Amino acid sequence: MQRMSSSSQKNSALIFIFVNTFFQMKYQRILLKLSGEALMGNQTHGIDPELIDSYAKEIKKVFDQNIEIAIVIGGGNIFRGVSGASKGMGRVQADYMGMLATVINGLALQSALENNDVPTRLQTAIKIEAIAEPFIKRKATRHLEKGRVVIFGSGTGNPYFTTDSAAVLRAIEINADVILKGTRVDGIYTEDPEKNITATKFDNLSFEEVLKRGIKVMDTTAFTLSQENNLPIIVFDMNTADNLYNVVKGKKIGTRVDL
Repeated sequence: MQRMSSSSQKNSALIFIFVNTFFQMKYQRILLKLSGEALMGNQTHGIDPELIDSYAKEIKKVFDQNIEIAIVIGGGNIFRGVSGASKGMGRVQADYMGMLATVINGLALQSALENNDVPTRLQTAIKIEAIAEPFIKRKATRHLEKGRVVIFGSGTGNPYFTTDSAAVLRAIEINADVILKGTRVDGIYTEDPEKNITATKFDNLSFEEVLKRGIKVMDTTAFTLSQENNLPIIVFDMNTADNLYNVVKGKKIGTRVDL
């Protein structure tokens, strides 16, 4: 019997690895939602360089498995529109300031990812062409297909909408398989576990249960939009090593919200 050449053996091995990896991972295109507050680490404001680098390394673990990744980041570590409005600032102006804060976080994450050899594109709903591309659905999808992580900044580009709603909207537009909400806690609880140690964690919830209980881990608009488009949400602890990788692989981590 004729033996395979070394190049043929190498190609076969690469195909085997790719196919094996493909079927090992449960999701192939994800939307990762990160809160701005998470980037503070133990600081009172701003961005913790070590923490954002650790996030980049966690994202790279998933990226190296040929998973298509889009990211939406909040801006609460720099400025929150609702907070500014509550102190007498005009809500529209305050929300636009919050959108600009998300762009700053997007630039920081882009730098951290590229320092870890992950190619990225930053797209914004508000035109800031000197530093980012304007959001175009087809272009964003093409970047994902070409193996680039796409970061979406400035929310929806409209006041009165949170970055949670922006995350769900972008996930629907790019046909993501799931929304992964990375937080400081390991899921959704009956109460805030950081304030009440007796709070009970949910492993699974329906959208109806979330809305009925008034759970605030994401805003009502985001949950309703996900429900209408049958897009599951998984809330998990982003600060635990390998959690993101294991969630994408399909392990039961955090709390899953679906129909």
